[in-house]
Amino acid sequence: MRPRHEGAEEGFVVAVDRGRYTIDISGRPVTAMRARELGRRGVVVGDRVALVGDVSGAPGSLARIVRIEERGSVLMRTADDDDTTPEGRVERVVVANADQLVIVSALADPPPRTGFIDRCLVAAYDAEIDPLLCLTKADLAGPQEVLDYYAELDLPYVLTRPDGDLGPLYERLAGLVSVMVGHSGVGKSTLVNRLVPDADRRVGLVSAIGKGRHTSTSAVALPLPARSGRTGRGGRTGRGSDGGVDGGVDGGVDGWIIDTPGIRSFGLAHVSAESLLHGFPDLVQASVNCPPNCDHTGSAGTCGLDALVAAGGADPRRLASYRRLLASKEGAPAPGEEFQ
Repeated sequence: MRPRHEGAEEGFVVAVDRGRYTIDISGRPVTAMRARELGRRGVVVGDRVALVGDVSGAPGSLARIVRIEERGSVLMRTADDDDTTPEGRVERVVVANADQLVIVSALADPPPRTGFIDRCLVAAYDAEIDPLLCLTKADLAGPQEVLDYYAELDLPYVLTRPDGDLGPLYERLAGLVSVMVGHSGVGKSTLVNRLVPDADRRVGLVSAIGKGRHTSTSAVALPLPARSGRTGRGGRTGRGSDGGVDGGVDGGVDGWIIDTPGIRSFGLAHVSAESLLHGFPDLVQASVNCPPNCDHTGSAGTCGLDALVAAGGADPRRLASYRRLLASKEGAPAPGEEFQ
């Protein structure tokens, strides 16, 4: 019988680096390793765990993770960074217990990539977490073209500008565990640094604790500072009435931002064909009009999705995107496919 560890401390995994885990225990970073009794079960950023041993967080101290609490959600991707080896195409857990996936896309320089956004939406719906579209560089271009493309989804979104008010974005993040993804150049790092003013220092501290490679290539959970003058979700103090998020920090925490600088795409080979279709809620209802065993590729000429588009019930670009993802699901994306 495994020990119960009734006196174990509870914590939140904020970083993973070569067998060492950085755990937040009420604002105190603690370095830990997995207990042998966990077997091969992995520990990922976002996990809620129980620890024993030295949980002081003092330099050189090391605790043990003895239990991983049941996960409320699991965001996964099929790694396709090297499709020449079996190890290069494996299912990987990105984070656990996320409440929402924040998809950061620029409106210009670089232009929006709806293929990438569609992949992220499929991953979010498959993980049963809420998506949020964050459109940056709104000073360079308007959002209407992107919003029209997703008009049938009722997809929540926020617009940001350099040095503009981040109040609407903060309101969407407060009280939640949010995963942020986005390609290079879209302004994700700038947003993270504005939302968490000491983000660089915190990442540096995690790197020093883990004594491994710099964690800028790995997922890192950063506490979203609470803003004075506002009671956030769950009774936490939140943002002030002025709507800004670059000042007025009261020292508390009003949620977590999990930055994923090393993740620029979501391979979907692990997603079933049915779940992939449910990632396109504007198309899925028409599948009831498909013949039995329809593969939705349109090759038979009788797919209900084609009939929906022909009747003007859906954007043909959405069907084309779905079929691109369907075709690439069992392999790496076609060149340029995820960027369209």
